Amino acid sequence: MAVTPSKDYKRREREQRKLNKRMAREATKDQESAAKQAAVEETEEEIQARLEAEFEAELEAERESQMVA
Repeated sequence: MAVTPSKDYKRREREQRKLNKRMAREATKDQESAAKQAAVEETEEEIQARLEAEFEAELEAERESQMVA
């Protein structure tokens, strides 16, 4: 004789599937958030490097103008 799963078992299985889906969505959100944060940090580093390069160029130009004078 075949035994069918109880309603409680089916409910627990359904809730577990929902929980697994929710955890997968949250993990995806966390990964996207981390990727965005890394992009922001990278951008900040690029800005800092550009500012330093501009400063060095201005400093070099100032040195050259003082040598000519």
